[in-house]
Amino acid sequence: MCGVIGIVSNNPVNQLLYDGLLVLQHRGQDAAGIVTTDGNRFYMHKNNGLVKDVFQTRHMRNLIGNAGIAHVRYPTAGSSSAAEAQPFYVNSPFGIVLGHNGNLTNSDKLKEDMFKQDLRHINTNSDSEVLINVLAHELVESSKKSVLTSDVIFDAVTSLYHRCNGAFAVVSMIANFGLLAFRDQHGIRPLVIGKRDTEDGPEYVVASESVALDVLGFELLRDVEPGEAIFIDLNGNFFSKKCVSNKKKSPCIFEYVYLARPDSVLDGISVYQTRLNMGDSLAKRIKEKWKDENIDVVIPIPDTSRPSALQVALKLNIDFKEGFVKNRYIGRTFIMPGQAVRKKSVRQKLNPISIEFKNKNVLLIDDSIVRGTTSKEIVEMARDAGAKKVFLASAAPPVKFPNVYGIDMPSRNELIAFNKTEVEICKEIGADGVIYQNLDDLKSGISKENKVLTNFDSSCFDGKYVTNDISEDYLNMIESLRADSSSNQKPKNSITQLDLNLITSEDNDVDDVIEL
Repeated sequence: MCGVIGIVSNNPVNQLLYDGLLVLQHRGQDAAGIVTTDGNRFYMHKNNGLVKDVFQTRHMRNLIGNAGIAHVRYPTAGSSSAAEAQPFYVNSPFGIVLGHNGNLTNSDKLKEDMFKQDLRHINTNSDSEVLINVLAHELVESSKKSVLTSDVIFDAVTSLYHRCNGAFAVVSMIANFGLLAFRDQHGIRPLVIGKRDTEDGPEYVVASESVALDVLGFELLRDVEPGEAIFIDLNGNFFSKKCVSNKKKSPCIFEYVYLARPDSVLDGISVYQTRLNMGDSLAKRIKEKWKDENIDVVIPIPDTSRPSALQVALKLNIDFKEGFVKNRYIGRTFIMPGQAVRKKSVRQKLNPISIEFKNKNVLLIDDSIVRGTTSKEIVEMARDAGAKKVFLASAAPPVKFPNVYGIDMPSRNELIAFNKTEVEICKEIGADGVIYQNLDDLKSGISKENKVLTNFDSSCFDGKYVTNDISEDYLNMIESLRADSSSNQKPKNSITQLDLNLITSEDNDVDDVIEL
């Protein structure tokens, strides 16, 4: 899960890209980067850290030009090295920068091809660097036939689709030409297009979520379709082409459950409304299963679960109360690196309001239960605050399988629901009862908002991978790599000699002017 944005404007875009990244910060807190262009040059700044910390006034002044792309990252494939902050850059052909949200499932094979056939060098462990090199190679091959045009670019993207498997929502810039964006043929990761008309002509933005468009004052046009490429030249001319036919549009269902902001609209669907619908169907299950339990209060585990919890309380005619105060300066716990760090961060992140728990039977609503570490700590906090009984309901089904398309859930053994019953999960968490959303109810609650959309990537719930290339050997491989990474993890800000070649300032920022 990362956030990407690209803009072609009639005025400098540095502030627009910065403001867009701020509202996409929830999609990645590990690193941030911006690249702008004035046509002949790329101006780049990127580093590990939050957007507000990575970019200072001196950096913004150096980001010159009326077009550019930006990226916020949390790492799935690759590492936390500053050298792997995005966007990535290659100088041939033409000069290309690229930011990527998703995960390539055949990156190892592509790396081998890069070395043996394409004669291109991959310098990091990031699959995004693989992706930009595939794009660069295909642009070389396509541009041999004629001068570079939008049709030649679309031919290159078509070839890329035939080589790359997995999930990818991409924004890129080709120097002296314009902005190129495309989305994988299943539409797993989100990507939307916005436009605004000005006296000087139209301006365009492509971003991971519509909330970025709202904040920047652009009108949401539509989603980038699966298998579609968008090209916007530096004069604001808009071109699009369906480069490959999609089998079935299957967006990641976890975007609606947890990842996306509630004020976003993805694939024509209000994320907020889907979470209300999740609460409706969850309330039905609770009423059936716990009809004899005397529940006094419904309390959300902030923040994502709040819409679902509101609907549960409304449907069950039970008081809704805010029982936890959230420290907003602690990152999302399920993407933190280790169980010990994750466990400690829960107590730092949430603190109970004791009067809402004391001598009450409490129903806690969470958006999902992934590893269970957070849930166990929260149930314990509720008991310490005086609750008589603590019930826990998840607005999502049990997370039983790894997500291989860009969400940090790679190991089955880390998932509390893997090979466990609800009774066993309840015992491990320490609750008086645990209940989950039904997967069919979850899907129907989303589809009712857009009846055309009936298929989803719900692999983390049902183990069915829409790209049809995920084998048991592949899952074992990524789990082995994760185990090796955890045991041999170097300090987050340590850098190799190769990293040093990319770093120009004393604080490890990557801050370059790239002349072409």
